[in-house]
Amino acid sequence: MDTSQTFDVLTALAAVDPVPWARSQMAFTLMFHIILVPLGVSWAAMALIANYRAIRHDDRDALELAQRWSKYMAVTFAVGAVTGTVLSFEFGLLWPRFMGQWGEAFGVPFAFEGLFFFLEAIFIAVYIFGWKRLRPWPHLWTGVPVVLAGVLGSVSVVAANAWMNAPTGYTLDSQGNVVDVDPVRVIFNESMPWQAAHMVVAAYLVGGFLVASVYATAMLRGRRDRYHRLGFTIAFTVAAIAAPVQMGVGDGLARWVYENQPVKFAAIELVPTTGSDVPETLLGHLDEDGQVEGGIPIPGLASWLSDPSTGRSTVVQGLDSVPPDERPSIRETNIVHLAWDVMVGIGTLLFLLAVWYGLTWLVKRRAPQGRLFLGIAACSGVLAVVAMEAGWIVTEVGRQPWIVYEVMRVEDAATGNESVWLTFVAIVLLYVALGTTTVLVLRAMSRRFRRASGFVDDDTPYGPTPGSARVPEPAGVAGPGDGRAEDGRHGDERRQDPEPVT
Repeated sequence: MDTSQTFDVLTALAAVDPVPWARSQMAFTLMFHIILVPLGVSWAAMALIANYRAIRHDDRDALELAQRWSKYMAVTFAVGAVTGTVLSFEFGLLWPRFMGQWGEAFGVPFAFEGLFFFLEAIFIAVYIFGWKRLRPWPHLWTGVPVVLAGVLGSVSVVAANAWMNAPTGYTLDSQGNVVDVDPVRVIFNESMPWQAAHMVVAAYLVGGFLVASVYATAMLRGRRDRYHRLGFTIAFTVAAIAAPVQMGVGDGLARWVYENQPVKFAAIELVPTTGSDVPETLLGHLDEDGQVEGGIPIPGLASWLSDPSTGRSTVVQGLDSVPPDERPSIRETNIVHLAWDVMVGIGTLLFLLAVWYGLTWLVKRRAPQGRLFLGIAACSGVLAVVAMEAGWIVTEVGRQPWIVYEVMRVEDAATGNESVWLTFVAIVLLYVALGTTTVLVLRAMSRRFRRASGFVDDDTPYGPTPGSARVPEPAGVAGPGDGRAEDGRHGDERRQDPEPVT
């Protein structure tokens, strides 16, 4: 390509509509950042569970898990801080007209999120540096604010998104400018309880399955010592408890959407025309004429799920209930419906996996050990992330064409800068490098931990204090219940402890 051709390409790019580029950049950065959110919310809780078990039962494997998980948690928190900072700048750069008009209301939840972020950062540092400097129980309690701050910070961000779905708590003057804001009503808008509950439970579900999938993979490769089984058990149990809870919360949120965002619900259920006895269409799509094509219809199920009290006679508003410019396009509708099917399908699979785990535990008092279960469990982390991403696609694309539901359109909110494609390309390159570096760092830490000799990594947790969960022992000496080879090595050479982890 010569210079003139290159110039023509750049000129063409500069002349394109900036709105799709702004939407694409925001979607890409959000989809990257949200992978880190479940780890930030749930990993601290899982580390505290392991830490509590270590102190309460003098469990050295649990102590090692807690210490290592706290270090992994610090890495993902740092990366999340970077990606979250980029997002905060994007609000102003990509959506200046939105922030100009609604920033006073939209920014309220983010002010609280900032406070919780700093609180979380402080106590993560205290918790990690406290391994050698604090006694066991006080040190454990320093991790509790990390868990609370993670949950409350996530709720604050979701409250901002929920406000976009149910805007309230503001007063406009005659020119349409915000002149008064009620912070309580902005944060506790009608959509916030359901969306916040859905996200927090999803964080524990996704985080639990992600961590458990790593240990399931290790167990498939032969590392079935007690350390790996305990790591799998703690993480998978957290996810297994969250799975049925999420099914109930998701059903409640879907009914809220049915009652308050009927057009989004029509896109979710692929309902082109208003009517009763509406089928639940699995897969399928709208053709160019806006009619359902393909898929597997289950007669009357969408109506029944929308309101079981009226059953199949429940009326579901269709896409035709509003003008074409006030509903998602056919392409957007197909995306929303497919994302919904993916989310519900994977969520059901993970729920059944949790039931399998729970029944086996009740009968045999141990986690399933078969290769089939471990193989599915090893894939559960990626599947859970895909389901979470699909859920956010449903939320954001289903709201189109509105950025603030029935108040402000996306094209009226986006930047008019035609060079926004340059920042999109730069962000993609930056995030690819950041993601690759994060994976390499975590893998390097894992390999170093496996190669490490002695009981812990670098530091002696709690020191040789009386009543601590562990007292250092000379190299080559295996203490009672140690679960390690006599040379103190880790990994596959650890003693294969036959009793179940309870």
